[in-house]
Amino acid sequence: MSTVINESVSIAETDHGVVLLDERTGRYWQLNRSGAVVLRELLAGRTPRDAGAALAGAFPVSPEQAEADAHALLGRLREAGLLAA
Repeated sequence: MSTVINESVSIAETDHGVVLLDERTGRYWQLNRSGAVVLRELLAGRTPRDAGAALAGAFPVSPEQAEADAHALLGRLREAGLLAA
C-alpha cells in the first residue's frame, strides 16, 4: 500500500524539514529533517522499513529505532487525517 497525502493537504519543503497544511482545518504540522526523510521515502512508495533504512543512513540512529520511528510517524500522519485512505 503506497502512502499518499490527502488532497486537502498542502506540503512545503523548508530549510528545517517539511510543513504540512490541512486546508480543511487550517492546522499545520512541521516535520524536522529526520521526519522529512521518512515522509519523502514513504511518498516515494517505499515501506516504513525502507524509510527507516534511509533515516539510519542519514542520521546517527540504529536501523531498528529508525524503522520504529518511521512506523510511528506514519501512524501519527494517518491519525491526523493527513494521508489519503
